[in-house]
Amino acid sequence: MSLLSAIFLLPLLAALLVLCIPRNYKFVIRLVTLGATFASMLLALALFAKYNAASVENGFKFVERHAWVSVSALKLDIGWHLGVDGINLGLIVMGAIVAFAAACVSREIKRLEKEYYTLLLVMTGGILGAFASLNLFFFYFFHELALVPTFIMIGFWGHGENRNYATFKITIYLSLGALLALAGLIALYLQSGANTFDIVELTKAVKARPLPLAAQSLIFPLLLFGFGILVSLWPFHTWAPLGYGAAPTATAMLHAGVLKKFGLYGLLRVGIPLMPDGASAWLEILAFLCLGNIVYCGLVAMRQKDLNLLIGNSSVAHMGFIFLGIASLTLVGVTGAVVVMVAHGFLAALTFGLSGALREKTGTLEMEKLGGLLRQIPFLGAALVMAMLAGCGLPGFANFVGEAMVLFGSWRAFPLVTTLATWGALIIGAVYMLRAVRNILHGPEKSEWAALKDASAWAKVPFVLLLAALLLLGVWPRLLTDKIQPSVAPIIAMAETKTADKAARPGDVKKAAGEAKQRAVQPR
Repeated sequence: MSLLSAIFLLPLLAALLVLCIPRNYKFVIRLVTLGATFASMLLALALFAKYNAASVENGFKFVERHAWVSVSALKLDIGWHLGVDGINLGLIVMGAIVAFAAACVSREIKRLEKEYYTLLLVMTGGILGAFASLNLFFFYFFHELALVPTFIMIGFWGHGENRNYATFKITIYLSLGALLALAGLIALYLQSGANTFDIVELTKAVKARPLPLAAQSLIFPLLLFGFGILVSLWPFHTWAPLGYGAAPTATAMLHAGVLKKFGLYGLLRVGIPLMPDGASAWLEILAFLCLGNIVYCGLVAMRQKDLNLLIGNSSVAHMGFIFLGIASLTLVGVTGAVVVMVAHGFLAALTFGLSGALREKTGTLEMEKLGGLLRQIPFLGAALVMAMLAGCGLPGFANFVGEAMVLFGSWRAFPLVTTLATWGALIIGAVYMLRAVRNILHGPEKSEWAALKDASAWAKVPFVLLLAALLLLGVWPRLLTDKIQPSVAPIIAMAETKTADKAARPGDVKKAAGEAKQRAVQPR
């Protein structure tokens, strides 16, 4: 078992082990879960540390290949192909850290613990496997493997009166998004003529023989809106705040922080480089849809009285910056988008983890019922303040680095959208974040919270870990950006390559004919 495969196979093997442990051995079940996620995190950090020294194969490192299914009569070739570059490296490390933090905060689960921890481990293995896979079959398979536990965990261990409705809505939306993305991936496989699901081989085939413009025009929207629904692109975002508000803390941390990045990663890895003309027709529209995420969802967050719903809408708003960076197709903008993907993963996990701790201690997340809690819970209060400041884009946190790069990169391509996004981030984001801090932590102390106790030493571990990651990447961003940029540059180069038959579009033919006629009548 290689280092890369061990990162996601360990949680899956641990899930099988948990199934074999008697139900009443709750401590052992929890210990196995913590041990597996901790080991996976250490392996991911080792992968990050060894990345620069590793050998390169087709732009990827730590490559692992094994034949799996090959049926020549059906022109079917599915192989086990893993690899890491600067784009998925940060996502794998972030996912492993968030998974360990999610396991740490799962003490709130008091029933069906065996089933819960099994699903948590399966979800973790699926997430990390999806990011490590360089074969479209396993890329999609591992995503679905992680997605199914999300539905079950919200339905069985969720919170609130709207839990069943939230489960139904998130299932419908994400299933639709997954089906659209699947249709796009299958169409890409059929149109490429490469007879392989291998992403590297598909890329080589498309470089040698670009997809027809008509095919790109049909396939790219399927991937854009399929992945977009999975990422909560406005206006297909309404499942996210409701689902996260009802989800168990660990589920919200893993899905909002990590699994949601699957769609963004898919666009960067598959959609844009393999279909540059299809992308060019939609990226300007995508840039304006980003404003729906940043401005509209920010305004909705300002109206929320429940902390989880506020964080859920804030999470959706931050997706707008990632889409904007991708749409810019500049080295700075796309690099910034990947940085925001990693930073938002840590931030979403931190904020949902803190809201879960508050709910466990107070029994409510209605901000009007809280207030004056900073003296009773100084650590949780300070962590919440830092998380909200990071969400505002305060310098010193990783979010500031990524969002600043996105805005610089997108200015030339979309000056109007960039201006509105900047004001939306500076004003709207600051208002709802800082107002939440005021309502929860400041103001007069309430008698019902007088006996409240702060987090124990063990309960502080996940929050310290997530905050440390945000601060480290905030003060030393080159730790991440120096790895991302060399991997982003080839994608941008492919995206700027236009299909040979593009000039054959009717509009272009008429334009070319008109220009020729003008040249013919001009005096020499």
